[in-house]
Amino acid sequence: MGHGDEPACRVDDLVLDLQEDPCSIAGMRRRVAEAMGDLSEDELYDVMLVATELLTNAYDHGAVPRRIRFVRSERPGCVRVEVDDTSSDPPILGRSTISEHRGRGLVMVDSIAQAWGTKSRKVGKTVWATIPCEKV
Repeated sequence: MGHGDEPACRVDDLVLDLQEDPCSIAGMRRRVAEAMGDLSEDELYDVMLVATELLTNAYDHGAVPRRIRFVRSERPGCVRVEVDDTSSDPPILGRSTISEHRGRGLVMVDSIAQAWGTKSRKVGKTVWATIPCEKV
């Protein structure tokens, strides 16, 4: 699923363990804004939008999101957003199983992200996306 290659990333800049510290989407966005306030307004908006869509998909389809990570990479300049959940079902671009008026989240992620995809885990999967950023 997805497209593109995974960038070489450095240490995690922000990790939210949703099992130990459950937070709302709004709470996640506040934490991202605090941790990545040095990004441009457009870059921060893109990171938060992608994170919101991936986390919402995990809540809707992923059988309990476990963790969300924001990883900065200097070369190429990007922020990688990773969401772990307990479902092995891959995300489906442009189609919702919830209703006919849903299913555009991954279309937005696909248009914003430099690359996105999934990685299998022992239990579930990680859905990731990289967002290009000049300042990381």
